[in-house]
Amino acid sequence: MDAEFWHARWAKNEIGFHKSEANPLLVENFAALSLPPGSRIFLPLCGKTLDISWLLAQGYRVAGAELSELAVGQLFSELGITPEITERGPIKHYRADTIDIFAGDIFELSDNLLGPVDAVYDRAALVALPETLRQQYTAHLTAITQQAPQLLICFEYDQSQLSGPPFSISPEEVRRHYAAIYQLSLVTSVELADEFKGLHGVKEHVWLLQNSKA
Repeated sequence: MDAEFWHARWAKNEIGFHKSEANPLLVENFAALSLPPGSRIFLPLCGKTLDISWLLAQGYRVAGAELSELAVGQLFSELGITPEITERGPIKHYRADTIDIFAGDIFELSDNLLGPVDAVYDRAALVALPETLRQQYTAHLTAITQQAPQLLICFEYDQSQLSGPPFSISPEEVRRHYAAIYQLSLVTSVELADEFKGLHGVKEHVWLLQNSKA
């Protein structure tokens, strides 16, 4: 992961990826996970997304991992929550009643520190990582979450139009990373009508990943 790139983006407030509302694809498709209120949802590379506020408002508990401590501070400030902060080696644990955010490199986050989660919501992590890191990331994610089910959102487009991020993730790549562990279902696929970062032909896919042993 290019840590300096992301630290610089947050320091310069170059966060066009941050939206002013909860992701409509989350709102429309989260029920596919069939989770009761009180379930704990893990958001890798979460930034300060308003998806967290939406999940909390629905009665879920949230855990997140974020490289930028600046983003984590802004998240809690905007939530109006004062967290307890504990240093756990290379990770800082920001904790409040129904939310735990782990500031630092996600590859340093262990399953013991994260604790049990009922599902993963990955909107911003897989698409943010270059191809050279995606296999390591998906293996690490499934390990630290004990292969919890996932709601995964990906972009797909002609990668020659943009070097990324966000990177284009094809259905074939999703299957390559996850088909050995999960039953994969393409819940919905949306073609973005407006140009996205000047790109054409961009599709946004929502995947449901369910443990094949369940």
